[in-house]
Amino acid sequence: MKAEIVKSDIPQPLANYTEAFKLGGLVFAAGQLPTDFKVGIPPEARTDPNYPYYGSDIKRRTHYIMKNLKKTFEAAGSSLDHIVKAQVFLEDLRHFSAFDEVWKEYFKTPPARTTVGTTGLLVKDAMIEIDLIGYVPGEVKCTAVKSDIPQPLANYTEAFKLGGLVFAAGQLPTDFKVGIPPEARTDPNYPYYGSDIKRRTHYIMKNLKKTFEAAGSSLDHIVKAQVFLEDLRQFSAFDEVWKEYFKTPPARTTVGTTGLLVKDAMIEIDLIGYVPGELKCTAIKSDNPQPLANYTEAYRVGDFVFAAGQLPTDFKVGIPPEARTDPNYPYYGSDIKRRTHYIMKSLKKTFEAAGSSLDHIVKAQVFLEDLNHFSAFDEVWKQYFKIAPARTTVGTTGLLVKDAMIEIDLIGYVG
Repeated sequence: MKAEIVKSDIPQPLANYTEAFKLGGLVFAAGQLPTDFKVGIPPEARTDPNYPYYGSDIKRRTHYIMKNLKKTFEAAGSSLDHIVKAQVFLEDLRHFSAFDEVWKEYFKTPPARTTVGTTGLLVKDAMIEIDLIGYVPGEVKCTAVKSDIPQPLANYTEAFKLGGLVFAAGQLPTDFKVGIPPEARTDPNYPYYGSDIKRRTHYIMKNLKKTFEAAGSSLDHIVKAQVFLEDLRQFSAFDEVWKEYFKTPPARTTVGTTGLLVKDAMIEIDLIGYVPGELKCTAIKSDNPQPLANYTEAYRVGDFVFAAGQLPTDFKVGIPPEARTDPNYPYYGSDIKRRTHYIMKSLKKTFEAAGSSLDHIVKAQVFLEDLNHFSAFDEVWKQYFKIAPARTTVGTTGLLVKDAMIEIDLIGYVG
């Protein structure tokens, strides 16, 4: 397998990442922001300040992004008709409905989608960032997946089966009728019997089980998970339930979010799996510190490598000495740079254990607790890549290790 760089005539980023990669018939695009990388938000992506009530900023920004993504996928030999997975990060979830009105204009069959709140994006007043995965027609077969679970109110598809991989929409604990249904919440008459986060997690997992079974797969064949929590203090209870559903848990990234699209949802779970018999899967374990929680370091599926989100920890003392500045010399060095180096060295080992390397990364997501750390992070980032991967960088309300600052999530391949 060999990755091809995709470059269109859209504005090119100031930071160290690539617009998109084509790999094995799939197209992995960087998260797109509504910017020309010159003036910030360009005139076509904002309402005219002289006519502030004509039009909508979020709609204009969404149109701007989608037009650029259209060019990206066309440059890859694909189109917006061939998108299977989307993640949308909104600075204010009250903009969702207007965004969704625009969204449906661009898709005949909308992709599986996850939409979450973020503390911030890398362009002032951006409002929204959109991250897409698609495919090249004729190079891989794609089928929409539909089970008997509650179907969404918004414009997205439950899941897609694509060349042996299964990309599911983020699942929320809702029936799309009453909000949180009774089986996903504790009985208000017995508030101390059971746990809301556990019930919500069970509800989601039972639905995801049906989704993957409808795709000819199962929860035994999940390789990658992202979990978005409104309150990270719910993590431990969630993780107790999580391990009940997996013989071998998937690689996982867990981050805090400012909000989800259903009132009191608490949690959204986003999964990628595969169809047994169509792809071969191997769990990856290097000599990196192994996690305390229920997830696997990485999986190789066919020639793809899906890694768990990496944090700057040894899972013993929290942030180890090599990932922090010396408290006796606080102005020598940088905590975010040291943490980034620590993570990247760990990820290097992960991908080498999979028969790959950091030269074969096509997709990255970076979650920062403080976006003021981005510039220093990006200085370190570029030291590890000959050709930087497509990347999405967003703010998060928190990570699972105290003072972590950053978590990095990578997808690569065996070349």
